[in-house]
Amino acid sequence: MRRLVERARDINRNPALVDGARRVRERAVGDEQVIDRLATARGRPSDVALRELAAIRSDAPGLLGEVGLTALGAWQRLSESQGRGRGEVDVAVLFTDLVGFSTWALQAGDDAAIALLRKVAEAVEPAIAKRGGEVVKRLGDGVMGAFGDAQSAVEAAFDGRDRVAAIGIDGYVPELRTGIHIGRPRRLGGDYFGVDVNIAARLADAAAPGEVLVSDRMLSALGDAPVLASARPFSAKGAPEDLCAYALALDAQGEPAGA
Repeated sequence: MRRLVERARDINRNPALVDGARRVRERAVGDEQVIDRLATARGRPSDVALRELAAIRSDAPGLLGEVGLTALGAWQRLSESQGRGRGEVDVAVLFTDLVGFSTWALQAGDDAAIALLRKVAEAVEPAIAKRGGEVVKRLGDGVMGAFGDAQSAVEAAFDGRDRVAAIGIDGYVPELRTGIHIGRPRRLGGDYFGVDVNIAARLADAAAPGEVLVSDRMLSALGDAPVLASARPFSAKGAPEDLCAYALALDAQGEPAGA
């Protein structure tokens, strides 16, 4: 029995097998999708299991952990594709991020960094609340917001960007980049999760300094808003392969317009 246990342990820790299983999982469900779900796992058995497996894997990568993550990730994706993992109403999900903050913060120190983040929060969060949005959570140097309509989300994004641009501390002038997508993410408690949340986060990651980047579905949801936009190639794990992104700007009347 001892030899059997030791043999099983050796197989579970075999680098070649673990690496192969990891590659299969990343191709099948994407590592980012697993990580994105962890912050929103509340109490469903599959969410809790996913979180625990990821925690185990981070401490000691093993074949069983990788296989378990693959199976649970595939189950999550199947549930969403059949509508069981999605919400019932449209939600415009917004993510913001400060360009170059981490590099600056290392040089400026904790006190300056905390002071800046406080000012940024005082600039961005009122812009969200003013338009009926909610701050879902703070993410270090960024924020996740949710809105009931596309127009409000876009207006809040530009308002927050302009407010942040007026902030400066220790020679650092922060630039906000924003990603917005509209879909039907699943709400769990005060949080959201699902592929629609992932898309908004990836758009924020891909946005240029000071840019508001939206998905094609978000652009369509703006309806008759005066937008002149052309598609920009966009690709990211966890996002549909045919997703198009659009960089928005303000026209002379201060209305959203594509750039």
